[in-house]
Amino acid sequence: MTIPINKALPSASRLVLGCMGLGGGWNNTPLNRQDEQQAFALIDSALEAGITVFDHADIYTFGKAETVFGRYLNAFPQRREQLLLQSKCGIKLATEQQPGYYDLSQAAILTAVDGILSRLQTDYLDILLLHRPDPLLEPAEIAAAFTQLLQQGKVRHFGVSNMAWPQLQLLQRYLPVPLRVNQLEMSLQRHHFIEETLLTGMAEGASRHFGYGTVEYCQQQDIQIQSWGSLAQGRYSQAQPDESAVEQQTRLLVNRLAAEYQVAPEAIVLAWLLRHPAQIQPVIGTSRVERLQAAVQAQHISLSRQHWYQLYIAARGAALP
Repeated sequence: MTIPINKALPSASRLVLGCMGLGGGWNNTPLNRQDEQQAFALIDSALEAGITVFDHADIYTFGKAETVFGRYLNAFPQRREQLLLQSKCGIKLATEQQPGYYDLSQAAILTAVDGILSRLQTDYLDILLLHRPDPLLEPAEIAAAFTQLLQQGKVRHFGVSNMAWPQLQLLQRYLPVPLRVNQLEMSLQRHHFIEETLLTGMAEGASRHFGYGTVEYCQQQDIQIQSWGSLAQGRYSQAQPDESAVEQQTRLLVNRLAAEYQVAPEAIVLAWLLRHPAQIQPVIGTSRVERLQAAVQAQHISLSRQHWYQLYIAARGAALP
C-alpha cells in the first residue's frame, strides 16, 4: 500500500521513528558511550523492522539527538542511502535572557539547516519541516530560503508541522515546490480531528475551530499527514497514576483487542490511526527497542470497522450523536 509521500519518496515507510528521545536527555550533559549504544541499537532495530524515515528537530535534547544520529551515520556511511532523514526548525528555546519564541525568517532557516546537517554528518536532508507556525512569518522569505536550499542541494523536499489548512494554502501560494508533509498531533487520545468530521454542522461541533478541514485539505493536495504523539504517551498501554475513568476503560479495551489480534497494546493504538483513510503516517516516539518492536506490529493488522468505532467511542467517553 502506497501513501502520499511515496509519490516523492518511494522508499518512505508507513511508520516513522521519532528521534526526540535520543541523546541522553534534555540537558547539557555530553554524550557518552551508553547514549551511543542506545541510539545505535534503536536505529538498527528500526531499519530491521522496515522503517526508513527518521524524524528529528534541531532542538531535540538540545541538539544531541541529531549529534548521536550523526555518529551512527559516520560509523555506517553506507546506510545513509538506505534511510530518509527529516528534521525540523523554527523553535528558539527559552534562555535566562529571553523567553522561547518562533523564528521562520530566511536567515534563521538557512542557519538552522547548516547546523542540522553538521550534527547529522550528512550533506542533505530528505525533508525539512517548519516546526511551528510563526505569526511573523513572511511567505516570500520562506520561499527564498527553500529555493536557496534546493539550489545548494541541502534539502530535497519540504513540509510543515502543526499548521492548519489556511496556513498551508497561503504558504503554498509562494513556494517553488509542493509541500510534502504536515505533522500534527493525532492519536486515540488526541482525536480532535475525528470530532471535527463527526460534529460538522452541529452546535457543539468543532467546525468553528481554525483547524477544521485540515485533514481533508491534505488529502486533496496529496500532503502526507504525519502524526506526532501517536502512542498517546503510553496511556493505553499500561496504567498511569493519574489515569481517568475514561482512560482506564479505553486501556482495558485496547488490551482486550490486543489479545484478540495477538499483538501488543501499542500496535492496537497505532492501528487505530492506520485505519483512517487519510493514510496517516505515525511517528513512533520511543527510545526503547522493545516498545518499537511492539509498535511495528500495527503494520500487520487491520482493525475492523466495529473495533475502530469501539475504540473511538471509548476514548471520547460518550456515545456518538
